[in-house]
Amino acid sequence: MADHYETLGVARDASDEEIKRAYRQMARRYHPDANPGDPDAEARFKELGSAYEVLSDADRRARYDRFGTDDPAAARMADPFAAGFGSIFDAFFGGESPFGGAAAHRGPPTGEDLETHVDLELSDVVFGAQREVKVRTAVRCESCEGSGAESGSSPIRCTQCGGSGQVRRVRQSLLGQMVTASACDACGGMGEMIERPCAECEGHGRTLERRTYSVEVPAGVDDGTTLRLSGRGAAGPRGGPHGDLYVHTRVRPHARFRREGTDLVHHLHIPFTQAALGARLDYETLDGIESVVIPKGCENGHELTLRGRGVPRVRGRGRGDLRIRLTVEVPDDLDSEQEELLRRLAELRGEEVAAASEGFLGRLRTAFR
Repeated sequence: MADHYETLGVARDASDEEIKRAYRQMARRYHPDANPGDPDAEARFKELGSAYEVLSDADRRARYDRFGTDDPAAARMADPFAAGFGSIFDAFFGGESPFGGAAAHRGPPTGEDLETHVDLELSDVVFGAQREVKVRTAVRCESCEGSGAESGSSPIRCTQCGGSGQVRRVRQSLLGQMVTASACDACGGMGEMIERPCAECEGHGRTLERRTYSVEVPAGVDDGTTLRLSGRGAAGPRGGPHGDLYVHTRVRPHARFRREGTDLVHHLHIPFTQAALGARLDYETLDGIESVVIPKGCENGHELTLRGRGVPRVRGRGRGDLRIRLTVEVPDDLDSEQEELLRRLAELRGEEVAAASEGFLGRLRTAFR
């Protein structure tokens, strides 16, 4: 079995964020949708999912680091001091702790969790949206209704474990006789065996299909936000419950606005005449056209604020602001009349400016005097 850290290409002391980032990069590379008909890529994608499922959970990662496996039964076998007492409860109380603990899980396992992404515009982030995503997933076999058995037949109780899904073993340890339990090899821990497998699903109880799901995108989500759709993952084998579907958001850059927290920022270029004299402009926000007043005598970098025209707060009330940062533009293409007017203005204000350019013909005439 491949090492989970090697599968994701991270060090054993990698942080949760490093593990998440590595998984996302490699999952996009090996996703079946990006590699249609490539069984190696599909197998690699499944390995990545299994590795991330373990390493993203603190308890499971700790168990994996200690025992080299995430299988609780195998961990108990590796450490009788940590697992023996639980096994004794299983042996003498039928899988239930006398102090009220729950019995070990038996029967068909839960299906795999799935991941996909959805592309959003900034307006979707501000106002919320409903989008559709398509995933290739395992669905319950209609022919056998998920049982895995051919029509007219049904699964039978496993003869090796007696339908418990577990095999108990007695072993000697420093504490005396210990009883451990592990999943039954014959039935895979399901407690049932199939004599006549369904021809449609080959006894798995599920088949592969492409499904389309509707995703409600709440207002205020950010790029990289993960939305969870409970029960929209793969169907479990042999009638097991569905996993979950995780949808990662990708927000396209906007032509004018940049997000800063819950605020939107726009760098608005204005001529120096408007900066000097002030102006009233019709300004287009995501909510519509609004009147914006540029104050007289504003400088480069001056910021105007439109309250409540930013991004909604996901876990709070209201929205952020829209901040308009002014960039004052100085013209570099003045004609002779415009230049003369500016020189007259500089003269009236007593300001020193560069001498007027004579141009090529003027310099030529001066040279021949």
